[in-house]
Amino acid sequence: MYLAGTRAADQAAARATPESPDQPPVRRSKVLSRVPGTVLVLGIVSLVTDISAEMVTAILPLYLVFGLGLNPLQFGLLDGLYAGATAVLRLVGGHLADRWQRLKAIAGIGYGLSAVAKLGFLAAGSSVPAIGAVLAVDRAGKGIRTAPRDAIISLSTPPEDQGRAFGVHRTLDTIGAFLGPLVAAAILFLALNNYDAVFVTSFALATCAVLILLALAPNQHRRKTESNRPSIRESLNLLREASFRRCCVWAAALGLFTITDSFVYLALQRRWDLDTHFFPLLPIGTAGTFILLAIPLGRLGDRIGRWKVFIGGHLALVAALVLIFGPVGTWWLVLALHGAFYAATDGVLPAAAGPMLPEHLRATGLAVLQTGQALARMASAVTVGLLWTVWDVKPALLAITAALLVVTLAAAIRRPLEAIR
Repeated sequence: MYLAGTRAADQAAARATPESPDQPPVRRSKVLSRVPGTVLVLGIVSLVTDISAEMVTAILPLYLVFGLGLNPLQFGLLDGLYAGATAVLRLVGGHLADRWQRLKAIAGIGYGLSAVAKLGFLAAGSSVPAIGAVLAVDRAGKGIRTAPRDAIISLSTPPEDQGRAFGVHRTLDTIGAFLGPLVAAAILFLALNNYDAVFVTSFALATCAVLILLALAPNQHRRKTESNRPSIRESLNLLREASFRRCCVWAAALGLFTITDSFVYLALQRRWDLDTHFFPLLPIGTAGTFILLAIPLGRLGDRIGRWKVFIGGHLALVAALVLIFGPVGTWWLVLALHGAFYAATDGVLPAAAGPMLPEHLRATGLAVLQTGQALARMASAVTVGLLWTVWDVKPALLAITAALLVVTLAAAIRRPLEAIR
């Protein structure tokens, strides 16, 4: 079951001319003219969901480190759980979506789990284990929905426009990330720093996103046959394909040395001694740059090669980390480079990998790719927390940044075969 019309239907709609007497002209921007309606609907769902998610993400480091007094290692364990709890369920969600041919249904379950988890923060109180459990449920929802959602985007878009389509989706998604911290800061101000008010509002918005998905996303059933219902063995055989396997390996290797957002913001706050009231607004700098660059970098990837843009994004992250512990630089430049990193990687990677995969295994293959990356980032969060606790922030960042630079250069040389052009 697909979220919108087939690729053929989308292309037929795109070929409709304004001169047709039975169909009035529809004015769409040049950027959106080649983006299927399916992608726009999913983008709206992601926008509302990300407002909800980033409201919590923006205040969580402040709440855990400054409110509950967690040390960097304890926070790293929770942050790693937040990043890696999606891992196994990405595989489950992707495989079931392909196996049952229910991409929208599986994605909807994931969105629903994340919505319910927002209420869990109210019950968790100041209990760190309970907060960890709630984070696990929230990330489980993200893990279940991500691969089916990205598969729908990939399947509804021609191969030559994958970067553009993912760029548009990620732009709408990141507008939500941009608004989330603003909403959180406004609610904390109006509610006199009552975190429960943020959690309740986040739940309400997440519920709205689920309703939008159910109401606006049309369904289309594929005819079920045994030939397009993949087995687990067939799914595992995807890694035998050299280009896709190399793509997965490098994504995981880079993720192993990618510092999570929360640690970037904590390091930035410490480096420039920013006021804690300003802390929830830091993700806005990242999101603002992402919004500006996601579509241009996606289109650039379509033209010059998506892997080149993906590597360039990691070099931007290296530059941001150097500025944090270097003698020169400003916090806003760090945030701009951090946003450029996400704009060049978040949507570009599935856009690069999607065309390598057969259509009936698209969700499964993207889940394999994303699972390796999620597990690596979970390990990275724990490693950074440990090094920060033992060595302090500067030597910890120096070690991770040096390793990230080495792996990035290696990935540029030994890139996936189909990414070379």
